[in-house]
Amino acid sequence: MRVRVPVVVQQGRRAPRPLAARLLWNGAEVAVTLGLVLLLLVAHQLWWTNRQARAAAEKKVEALEEEWEGGSGSKEGGDSADEGGPRASSSSAAEPEPERARGSSVAGARQPARPAPAPHWDQAYAVLRIPRIGIRVPVAEGVSKGGVLNKGYVGHYPRTAQPGQGGNFALAGHRNTHGEPFRYINRLRDGDEVSVATKDAVYTYVVDKALARTSAHDGGVIRSVPRSDVRKGYGYSQAGYYITLTTCTPEYTSKYRLVVWGKLRSMRPR
Repeated sequence: MRVRVPVVVQQGRRAPRPLAARLLWNGAEVAVTLGLVLLLLVAHQLWWTNRQARAAAEKKVEALEEEWEGGSGSKEGGDSADEGGPRASSSSAAEPEPERARGSSVAGARQPARPAPAPHWDQAYAVLRIPRIGIRVPVAEGVSKGGVLNKGYVGHYPRTAQPGQGGNFALAGHRNTHGEPFRYINRLRDGDEVSVATKDAVYTYVVDKALARTSAHDGGVIRSVPRSDVRKGYGYSQAGYYITLTTCTPEYTSKYRLVVWGKLRSMRPR
């Protein structure tokens, strides 16, 4: 009788990968992980912050309009510091208000009975509309990122004129992310209307000048008589009733500033 002896096959251990191959594999895993994280961050900045800020800004516009219809005032705000962008010189606030803007039709308009009190820091107190590019956003006092701009609001430069006043009503807004209200102000053309509504009146400005690029520290563009300190020949030379819109350029950078100017055409009491 033959006895079968089972054949035992001993599997050999897998030869270890060369060190270079292991390093390459681990590096690829890290690269893929970092790529996914970066993709999520980009999606958050370019999509989610816009969605949140636009929704919050629209809600604030509705709240302001309801408040004005009801005739009640509100007090909100904080103590955020003014950040970024050009600053108006302190002397601009002391400049006398011109009697009337030359060539403006506001000469016969009735001014509000009493001037509105100065808004608190970060307080949303007006609504900016630009039909050409579909903008309807709140205007808040100051240009801090956390308190104003990152909420999707447009910020009013301190020490510049308020809506309808003689001088320069100067504003700043994000061009990308956080609602990006000023993303397309480069598309504005001469004759486009820009309206600013407050509790007391609606002021309509008309675009008539633009500066495609200037230094981020060009404070001349937001002075009482706006005129670039960097790009000579851009701006105005006479006192008037002006509006200035500023934002970053090129897109997705903050190296330079894009500027759009306009003049007050009319004022309609509410």
